[in-house]
Amino acid sequence: MTLHRFAACAWSILVGSALIAADATDPGELATPYPTLIHLAVDWRFTGDDNANGQVAVRYREAGKTDWHEGPPLRRVPASVSQSVDPQVVWQGRHAGSLFDLRPDTEYEIELKLADPDGGSVDKTVRARTRPVPKASADAPVKNLDPATIGSLAPGEVGLLAAGTYGEFSVPRDGEPGKPIVYRSKDGSAVFTHIDMTERKHVYLEGLTVTNSATDSVAIKMHLSESCVVRRCTLTSTYGIKATILPGARNAYIADNVVTGVTPWTAEAMGAGGKNVGEGIEITGPGNVICHNRVSGHRDCISTYEESPNEQVCIDIYNNDISIGADDGIEADFTQHNCRVIRNRLTNCFVGLSSQPGFGGPNYFIRNVMYNLTYVPFKFHRFSQGDVVLHNTVVKCGDGLACFSAAEFNHAYFRNNLCIGGTPGAEKWGGYGGGNGLAMMLATPGAGCSLDYDALGTHGTPFKAIYGKDTYGTIDEVRKHIEPHVVAVDMAVFDQVDFPDPPIPGRAPVDLRPKAGSVVVDAGLRLPGINDGFLGKEPDIGAYEAGQPLPIYGPRPVGVDESTIVKSEKKPEAPKAAIDTQPHRVAVQAALQSPKAKRGALITMPVMGELQEVTVVSVDATVLQVEADGASMPVRWKDVRDEDLARLVLLTCGDDSDALAHAWSLAGAAKAMNLRDQIAKRLLAISPDSFRTATGIGPPQTPAKDATPDPAADR
Repeated sequence: MTLHRFAACAWSILVGSALIAADATDPGELATPYPTLIHLAVDWRFTGDDNANGQVAVRYREAGKTDWHEGPPLRRVPASVSQSVDPQVVWQGRHAGSLFDLRPDTEYEIELKLADPDGGSVDKTVRARTRPVPKASADAPVKNLDPATIGSLAPGEVGLLAAGTYGEFSVPRDGEPGKPIVYRSKDGSAVFTHIDMTERKHVYLEGLTVTNSATDSVAIKMHLSESCVVRRCTLTSTYGIKATILPGARNAYIADNVVTGVTPWTAEAMGAGGKNVGEGIEITGPGNVICHNRVSGHRDCISTYEESPNEQVCIDIYNNDISIGADDGIEADFTQHNCRVIRNRLTNCFVGLSSQPGFGGPNYFIRNVMYNLTYVPFKFHRFSQGDVVLHNTVVKCGDGLACFSAAEFNHAYFRNNLCIGGTPGAEKWGGYGGGNGLAMMLATPGAGCSLDYDALGTHGTPFKAIYGKDTYGTIDEVRKHIEPHVVAVDMAVFDQVDFPDPPIPGRAPVDLRPKAGSVVVDAGLRLPGINDGFLGKEPDIGAYEAGQPLPIYGPRPVGVDESTIVKSEKKPEAPKAAIDTQPHRVAVQAALQSPKAKRGALITMPVMGELQEVTVVSVDATVLQVEADGASMPVRWKDVRDEDLARLVLLTCGDDSDALAHAWSLAGAAKAMNLRDQIAKRLLAISPDSFRTATGIGPPQTPAKDATPDPAADR
């Protein structure tokens, strides 16, 4: 063989080997960064796999348990670089994803199976532990503090703040792991104008009030902080909580707060150039948890930091109740991977969810409910990549499933979303329109985007969908060209929900659970580790399963947190046919309207998705009128749980034995046995006959005084 032929052959072999190697996966570093309370992330770097057919299946279980659970497969994130961002952000190829709704403070075993038919397949098992709910030690010393002594706390101590005005306060020292410094007010009567936790570690603020009417005021600063907590505080200021000096905050827990700003719900206030100001909760950095807050009246209600690339990974934003976000309701901008925006309720916002941009992802937007938006539900602008959009519900004027970006967004994954657009109106909102009433308007989807199993519709406008450069005039055309399993819907999918036209004045949150038997029920796609709890043959499309209770949005009742919710290890069974409650409700209505009924009974019951202590003031054939915190609101009979209905009878119906008998049945159907016992005691106090008629059993027998005990009875 000549030297020339040998060189040519060698080159051919090398080139062929290089081509084969490029299609095979070369697995790299595997990590589980920044665990949060209920989520774990997996980040598995790779090179190669140029033909993009590598996949990673996931199973997980609690350490020490035997049963495995199927998790969401990791998302394949191709290596790329940001556009229109200075400085540029570069990311390596990865398989990445999250495990959702886990138990706090629990170690998990995670099994990963990388499969690539071109080579590089491998199995890996890793362990990771979720964070505990941050709490002071049960035996932590408690010190009574006032404005003169507030700075005296040492690590591990809890300061109980007396009522009073504390002005501006800079936290003077750090706590320690397992020994936080806690500043606590039981009733919110410790009032501040500003609190600074800059560079602090392991410091908790609980139940405090911060009120500041100054222009550009900031209630709480958390710059450069680590493992700090703001919980059950009431904040009224232009900016609520800020941690925007890089690298921001790390592993913060911001929960159950009420954060109120000064921006109104007006057309002039809306949009990037509108007359709006302030950020409700604005934090950059990794591992932060922002949950169960009620945030209203800001330019952006909840936001990660933008314009300066930073480590923004493994961030949780869940179960927040958001209104009057004049620009963005939730702005998850400049996030890299495993940002999880889940189960939030957004009402009266210009934009619902923003990812402007996401740097590769996956970044998750799951089971969010958006009602009365004026621009778009999804702002995936500036070449966003890797957005995962699952089980969201959108009802808005203009276009329904919409992203108006002029720049291509790519590698987005849409499944099981319910979106209804409609009459756009003639008015512009901050100079912007919400679209022309299309069911779908996705202006610039990239080739890597994937959509299916969504439910699309319009109200007051003909069906029309635009996807990229193509326009479709019927649902069948959408089904043929974009989504093989798309479902056509209209407002009849809900139970007596008004379409939000016009958007101003603002709307109250509405119940967007689908009606039983509607077209979205059992029409969704199974997504392991995402919708395992579905009730019927298949999951329902949209944020809710028909027949399930609403989540708690905003602050939870005292004593409720992630550690008190026990996740079932089994898929729940579909509910069995319940007893017919209509006769009971009619009887209760009559009892409540009778002269014997007690007025003003206090009862704790779910109202718009959260437990509230309310006063029942009146009833009619369709609703109970209740009052809470000075506000009056209707609660439909169909939304009252059997247990609450039975308790309401017990509290209001005096000696009405017929109504109490109905209540006894309802309590039994709800398996509220302690409540059933209380009702039975009331019936027995009225008369033995009432007790026997209601329960079907005789009253307990009292032995005669001279009765002789039977020795055999104890055998």
